[in-house]
Amino acid sequence: MEHKVLNQSIQTAVEAFKKLDEKITLFTSATSLLDWDQKVMAPKKGRKAFSKAIGVLKTEEFKLMVSEEMGELLSILSTPEAADHLDEVTKARVRERKDFYDRSNSIPSDMFQEYAVLTAQANESWEEAREKNDFSIFCPDLEKIVEFNRKVVEIYGYEKHPYDALLNQYEPGLTVEKLDPLFAKLREKSIDLLQRIQQSAYKPPVEIFEQSFSVDKQKEFNRYLLPILGFDMEAGRLDETVHPFAQPININDVRITTRYIEKNVRAALFGTIHEAGHGIYEQNIDEQFEGTALQTGASYGIHESQSRFLENMVGRSEEFWKYFYPKLQEHFPSQLEQVSEEDFYRAINTVQPSMIRVEADELTYNLHIMIRYEIEKALLEGEIEVKDLPSIWNQKMEEYLGITPATDSEGVLQDVHWSFGGLGYFPSYSLGNLYAAQILNTIKKECPNFYSDIENANFDNIQEWLKTNIHQYGKLYTPNDLILKVTGEELNANYLVEYLEQKYSRIYQL
Repeated sequence: MEHKVLNQSIQTAVEAFKKLDEKITLFTSATSLLDWDQKVMAPKKGRKAFSKAIGVLKTEEFKLMVSEEMGELLSILSTPEAADHLDEVTKARVRERKDFYDRSNSIPSDMFQEYAVLTAQANESWEEAREKNDFSIFCPDLEKIVEFNRKVVEIYGYEKHPYDALLNQYEPGLTVEKLDPLFAKLREKSIDLLQRIQQSAYKPPVEIFEQSFSVDKQKEFNRYLLPILGFDMEAGRLDETVHPFAQPININDVRITTRYIEKNVRAALFGTIHEAGHGIYEQNIDEQFEGTALQTGASYGIHESQSRFLENMVGRSEEFWKYFYPKLQEHFPSQLEQVSEEDFYRAINTVQPSMIRVEADELTYNLHIMIRYEIEKALLEGEIEVKDLPSIWNQKMEEYLGITPATDSEGVLQDVHWSFGGLGYFPSYSLGNLYAAQILNTIKKECPNFYSDIENANFDNIQEWLKTNIHQYGKLYTPNDLILKVTGEELNANYLVEYLEQKYSRIYQL
């Protein structure tokens, strides 16, 4: 009798938990739509009031996530007795909600609301600062954001390094202790390869991009490309914004954005392919996870693996342009009709230290991330202060890449992430590269026609493999469990190091 009562109690808790989980997820969908609208569509004068509305709704969502009801349900469903009665999906939903609850239930709701409004407003001050090339406009908001995060890491708790508490939000289970050796190896090998490339006399003809490319024609080509890659335009849309991003509203409504520059055709082209990788991931999540904590990607690093995989390992491959280069030439005949396919391929894979992260080549990109990673760690520990960031940024750019930004807009103000409080986010990009190279190694073994499919613009097999092995699961598995399941081993920097060495040795005849 007692066993039966226990079963009923657990079942009652499961039903209540599922309803609460769905309610929170619907709030998330609504605030995601508002976030997208504020960045893409809202008129400038209306954004301040919009920020307050977003702040209030996010606070209500936060209150549900750390509510007494949530705490009580998690305490029941996290017991060993309950575990025997929960299916795999429900266990994962409980895991995700419990992880957030355990970190965040000590944050006062008024403190959270103040921060939600601050970060919504900070997007405006960042945009203005970037436009006017004046860090002082953004500095006060960023100081408050950093101070909030310093307080939050103490609330979240950590074992060895305060940055661990922020990393865990984006890549569960990752710590500075695990990340530093991965980055150290990648840094060492990348700098060595960069030096050898710079000494090579065999230079790609990058000057072919130093001309105007009609923005209207760029838009036309991107809209032609997206459906072929596998992005469902009936379950998503492509728009323009200052800083490209992907915003899932739900599985069948995934918004991606890009930025068009007439004198830089590569920015929108590869930016769009990158965001398509994010979007396709979200569109391919199993619909049974709709309305649950599992209806998004496994982690930010795994998410980045999908965008970087599509952008670089597919989109910058020779095979990709064997099919698409003639189509691009049709759109830009006067610019490209005299440029060979081989020269174009080498030019889009030029290695050249540059100021802007999102426009960086595959090799130097990771050095951009390491600069941000080191700055964030130092900010959290109080070793440096926000007001000094422009000079610190420039020093690190000189140290790692041998170049110094002429303005704050092409330096410390180039990224949107700090304006929305995304400290701890940047490592996800290099993690994405590391995951992507490891996934590439596996998919080539399991799909022997991988490159011939790309050459024929047949992405069905590739996307089906990604969906079957990664996309469909959403957040069902932790990132470490997922990469183990997909590749048979934990994250290993060797695959990216070998991929970069092989690719650029051929391009630069090293």
